[in-house]
Amino acid sequence: MNGILSWDDLNKFEVEDLDRVHGINNSYANLRLFGHSENDVLVTLYRDRHSWCPYCQKIWLWLEFKKIPYRVQKINMFCYGQKEGWFLEKVRSGKLPAIEFKGKVITESDNIIAFLENEFGALGSFITSSHLIKIRNLEREIFRSWCNWLCRESFNFIDNSFRKKRFKESISKLDEILSSSKSGFVDPSVSNTGNVEPGVGDIIFIPYMERMNASLIYYKGFNLRSNYRHVDNWLTLFEGTSAYRGTQGDFHTHSHDLPPQMGGCYKESNEQQITFSKLIDTGEGLGNYELNQNYDSKYYATIALKRVIKHKENLLKVNPYNKESFDESLRSALSHMITGEVLIPKKLSGISLRYLKNRVSVPRDMPIISARLLRQSLNKIESLSNINEIDNIPFRHRYDQDPRNFISS
Repeated sequence: MNGILSWDDLNKFEVEDLDRVHGINNSYANLRLFGHSENDVLVTLYRDRHSWCPYCQKIWLWLEFKKIPYRVQKINMFCYGQKEGWFLEKVRSGKLPAIEFKGKVITESDNIIAFLENEFGALGSFITSSHLIKIRNLEREIFRSWCNWLCRESFNFIDNSFRKKRFKESISKLDEILSSSKSGFVDPSVSNTGNVEPGVGDIIFIPYMERMNASLIYYKGFNLRSNYRHVDNWLTLFEGTSAYRGTQGDFHTHSHDLPPQMGGCYKESNEQQITFSKLIDTGEGLGNYELNQNYDSKYYATIALKRVIKHKENLLKVNPYNKESFDESLRSALSHMITGEVLIPKKLSGISLRYLKNRVSVPRDMPIISARLLRQSLNKIESLSNINEIDNIPFRHRYDQDPRNFISS
């Protein structure tokens, strides 16, 4: 190859366009039909624009697995942007998620599911079923023990050990329940095609389990999947469904979107924590601990390329570092991702590549594997710079992810 690929050259790499409306689940869709006509749509889902909200993910998954046609309106979270005024007129608190059904607005995720069940039937069990009371209480117990370990600063070894022990006791109860499940799910449902899929008892767990898997390995060096094999199998079963993968965030995204949402996350400095967090921050990722599925690297690299090209102008505009050399540096990274060749720009801006690497968000921008391949190539070219500048990701807020520059693109 003669040199770093031009934008015209990069644009020649083709990938089949995703059918956002009728195809597999995806974060870009504003309408999902599942074979219905648009006239059949009765539900509008109001969810967060960056796909960070776990309670939004719960409703999103319920609608996808149940295959209820719905519209999507994307709303800012307070931690990264200003709440839309028209939404505050509908929901004065601004809380997400919300749904609108025939002019009626419902909030609070469990209330939303109960309402949808009344209109469209259950997914597995009804959320208010008596046999799910124990499961729902366990979900809250696990959530509390996770928060106590992750989000409260420990002042000594004994205090931290106690918090860790309480979490392990709680998560062991879920692992035990899953160990006796023939399907591998907590509350299996059967789809119209006869496939066994997660039911509502599973869907109430998965958003925060996904975030526990990411945050504990990053901040504590604690590998959830390697310690609890039935939980690992349950996560793998979810990852085998396109409905779930369309909503799934990656370790990098959750490690850095959780602190402003949770009021802080505290690191436990140990050898594994240092190793795991470095692999996540550099973009290398953690392989099957993050997504336990086979994949076609070339296909996902091309998706990443197309997503960058789509937003190229805005990416160049909002990057605060070395704008005059960012264009060539970015093309160098994209050329490496597509061809495998390392070509050093004449003026390399490592810090501008790091800024972008730190702000790729999954699933908002692209699927997990696409983001991993993009970050790896950004990191490869960035590492060639002999200027070691620091780009800090905000901890108390994420206004650096304000979507205003991208909404219309």
